[in-house]
Amino acid sequence: MFQVNEVVQVADNLYRVLLTTARHVVWISLDDQKAFPDIVDLSQLEALILQEKLVRVDDPFSYVLGLQPEQDSKDATIRDTNYRVIKPVVEDPYFYVKKVRAKRIAEILELGEVSRPYIYKLVRRYWQRGQVPNALLPDYKNSGAKGQKRIAKNKKLGRPREKMEGTGALVDEATERLFRIIIDKYILKKKFSIAKAHRKFKGLYENIAPGVSESEKPTKRQFSYFFNREYTHVERIRAGVPDSIYMKDVRPLESTATTQALGPGSRYEIDATIADVILVSDHDRNQPVGRPTVYLVIDVFSRFIVGWYIGFENPSYVAAIQALHLALTDKNHIFRDLEIDTDNFEWPTPGLPEAILADRGELLGHQIEGLEASNKVRIENTPPYRGDAKGIVEQRFRTLQAEFKGFVPGEVSGPTVRKRGGKNYWLDGKLTVSEFTEIIVSSIVMRNFVDPMKKYDRAKDMPADLPSIPIHLWSWGLQNRTGRLRKANAEAVRIALLPRQKASTSIQGICLFGVYYSAPEIVELGWLHRSGNSPRPKEVEVAYDPNFADEVYLFHSEGNRDHWVCRITDTSREYRGSTFWEVWRKQKQIKIQSAKDQLESDRIRKLHEDRIEDIITSAIKESPKPVATNSERMKGVSGARSEQLEKEREQRRHQVVKNEQPAKVVHLNPPDENDDYPDFEDELFDDGDD
Repeated sequence: MFQVNEVVQVADNLYRVLLTTARHVVWISLDDQKAFPDIVDLSQLEALILQEKLVRVDDPFSYVLGLQPEQDSKDATIRDTNYRVIKPVVEDPYFYVKKVRAKRIAEILELGEVSRPYIYKLVRRYWQRGQVPNALLPDYKNSGAKGQKRIAKNKKLGRPREKMEGTGALVDEATERLFRIIIDKYILKKKFSIAKAHRKFKGLYENIAPGVSESEKPTKRQFSYFFNREYTHVERIRAGVPDSIYMKDVRPLESTATTQALGPGSRYEIDATIADVILVSDHDRNQPVGRPTVYLVIDVFSRFIVGWYIGFENPSYVAAIQALHLALTDKNHIFRDLEIDTDNFEWPTPGLPEAILADRGELLGHQIEGLEASNKVRIENTPPYRGDAKGIVEQRFRTLQAEFKGFVPGEVSGPTVRKRGGKNYWLDGKLTVSEFTEIIVSSIVMRNFVDPMKKYDRAKDMPADLPSIPIHLWSWGLQNRTGRLRKANAEAVRIALLPRQKASTSIQGICLFGVYYSAPEIVELGWLHRSGNSPRPKEVEVAYDPNFADEVYLFHSEGNRDHWVCRITDTSREYRGSTFWEVWRKQKQIKIQSAKDQLESDRIRKLHEDRIEDIITSAIKESPKPVATNSERMKGVSGARSEQLEKEREQRRHQVVKNEQPAKVVHLNPPDENDDYPDFEDELFDDGDD
């Protein structure tokens, strides 16, 4: 019923079972420093158990079983010597009998090596701590009160000085408070060295206690001792870096992202980076165009790169939705355009994931909220400055750039600020945009279908012969894990993700950013008819693709994604084939030029208005006082008008130049008798009815 070395509690006292017999138990008290083994009837202990007065508890000395001093060390030598001394007592089967125990102790004392109290101390420790040799190890861990704070009362703690003059400073609570102020302000936040921070402390100490000699001020050693005692290693690290850096780069990693991804499509990560290379124009290899933006969309479970964007859009919502759209569409046309052989691999069927993890702000807005509601895609946003939250896609950026870093011309490495007299890396670029795109896409194919991952954290149910290659993990996950990937119409999702804007309406069409659009549906509704009771609304909601200004998408029903495609009208034909960025840039240039023209117009108009005022003023001055009556003046209007008209006709007769022979018409092509001049009457007055 009881086991040797088992610890039990009776009332508030602990006992260790040293030996069991058929009817008795030999135990010893763990709380009594002068205890000896005692014999108790088994029936008495059983009664205590039934009365719930005896319970089994954890061994307070279980730690001694884990102690393992080095061989031939001081601790091992003391342990072995102590055990050799008490071995005759503890190995006697009747050690619990007082006479037998006394006889064995007397035999040890005859050797003259140790005293009686020391023998009693050792045997009690042996029995109370588990009857193992490790119980006799010295308790050096308790020496010196390690970790406990010493309190200075009347004099400085530590050994007296031998070389430096004076007795030294007493580090009391007031001094420690100054220590803490300097440490918090300079060491933890500004990362000063101990020596520099101590010099700051002495300046503060002089203000608090003026007149104290240099030798009686707290020393750097006292300052350093306080710092090491009061501030743990974790506290020093945590206080030495901003919270965002600590969470991203310093804190211990507790798990991996794969544990939260149940299968392919469980979560996509999307992120962007500015590639470390300067590219040149496709049309002029001598013209650098800068560093491209690379967006990646990656499946967390399999590490399969499902979508990407390579271009010169800044990391933004517009570029992100292009990468997401590509993740939902067939990519064979991309491989054909780049002449990448697809015979050796088959791209899996794309689809919508269960969740998308992105940087805060990139995927925030009405459109994404609609995608969440209609397609049940959960949008997750990382906290600010927490790139580590998307560690998988961040690592993939490094592996993709490793394909060309180190040997590609125009590589950007180290500080990007050009030193005086240094080389301008902007002029080193040799790769065109198309060539860089081909390198990245080809590298994506390699990562997805060929390269095994060395550090993929495999789940318990994954077979050993499953290659750690993204396409194999993707296929295995679809067959053996919960299906999370959902089919979706790529074009519908693209339009749903496009930016939206309120547009005005008029007889000229739908006006967005100063560009006019029309659609057969709105013509049939009578929105463009010039009538006083037109049914057109004042404004409508449209979606637009910043990369293509030729059409917008009008959402005609509130609360519905049904839309009409509106195309640019002849009124805005100057913007056909443009992007909205080009539209905005051209409109800005027009506004700038209009402002300049307005300034010039104001200057010239001022001269014009001044001239008119001068003429009017002069006319008023030149007008004589009338001598005829008003009736006589009105009767003379007809004659004066005729006289003025004759004078005008005479002036025109003198201006006409008469030619003796008419001008000869030279035809570029000999005219045919049946040919007529072109007539644009139908085009000018076409009402649209065929």
